Amino acid sequence: MEEESSYLKGRGAQFNPRNRFLKNERVREHIEAIDDWTEPNEETVYLEDQAKSIVNKVESPDVGMWYSMNPYQGCEHGCIYCYARNAHEYWGYSAGLDFERKIIVKKNAPQLLRKFLMHKNWEPVPISLSGNTDCYQPAEKKFRLTRQLLEVCNEFNQPVGMITKNAGILRDKDLLQEMAKKNLVSILVSITSFDEDLRRAMEPRTTTAKQRLRVIKELSSAGVRMGVMLGPMIPGLNDHEMQRIMKAASEHGAVFSAYTFIRLNGAIKLIFHDWLYKNFPDRADKVWHLIQNGHGGQVNDSRYGVRMRGEGPIADMVRQQFIKYNKLYQLNAERWELDATRFRRPGEQGRLF
Repeated sequence: MEEESSYLKGRGAQFNPRNRFLKNERVREHIEAIDDWTEPNEETVYLEDQAKSIVNKVESPDVGMWYSMNPYQGCEHGCIYCYARNAHEYWGYSAGLDFERKIIVKKNAPQLLRKFLMHKNWEPVPISLSGNTDCYQPAEKKFRLTRQLLEVCNEFNQPVGMITKNAGILRDKDLLQEMAKKNLVSILVSITSFDEDLRRAMEPRTTTAKQRLRVIKELSSAGVRMGVMLGPMIPGLNDHEMQRIMKAASEHGAVFSAYTFIRLNGAIKLIFHDWLYKNFPDRADKVWHLIQNGHGGQVNDSRYGVRMRGEGPIADMVRQQFIKYNKLYQLNAERWELDATRFRRPGEQGRLF
């Protein structure tokens, strides 16, 4: 792996690719140059924002959610493969280091959610928290927006699906347990590798796989329906760990699972390629070609129904493994749905459906 002093440890991306939406860009032509826009350091910056909305309708038919809400944009976890990186360009930033260092904090998110749920036209279906960046990234310890959103959902009996890879979710164990008693919450914990060297490089500011298993165990013991997300599976890097991850998750209380096959859309292609060849020069060519094999010679596919699973012999092998171990470790629990019939607005006596 890369040991040069120029490598930014603790970060996934190692540079800022150009934002495709910006016509102009600022470039430092000489390393010793100092301009008025030069960043003073490489620490994370929280940019507090008054958002206009918090709940978004999900139009993609293959992501398993109807609506999502994201209290934060950008994510300090720094996962190199994260599809949410591209969304940072809409805010005028880069999908690279900016995504990890400039975190937009939607301070009014709880108020916006309350206003949304009070709308008379809202017919409750589960809302995913988050559908984009991790709602339990380090910013949550400071701002507690996810906690406040859950409190609003609990008050309204609004069902919520969650996905995280941060043990910080255990701070809200009491609230999640209360919601679970009403069948209002279901949680996926993302585990991609038990290889700590790989995790530190690929997901630099996330908790260890051991801690993620602890999350599954503690919350499942508290009555919360827990699952494991194996995403993404990257051939040549972590696909061989699928069985071990699913077995361990099941033993710790997970009852369902999901997975995705790596795809590198937009700027993520450049960021991941740079990271791969810096960290794994001995097998970078092989891994890159295996990813291409899973997407018809490309590293991305935008077709619904195919893009998340890939195609071809490599992607099929991953899919067959998932099906096999899903059944073996009983992670394909029978069809199960969150309860939307309990939903009520403050002051209402109840709802009829």
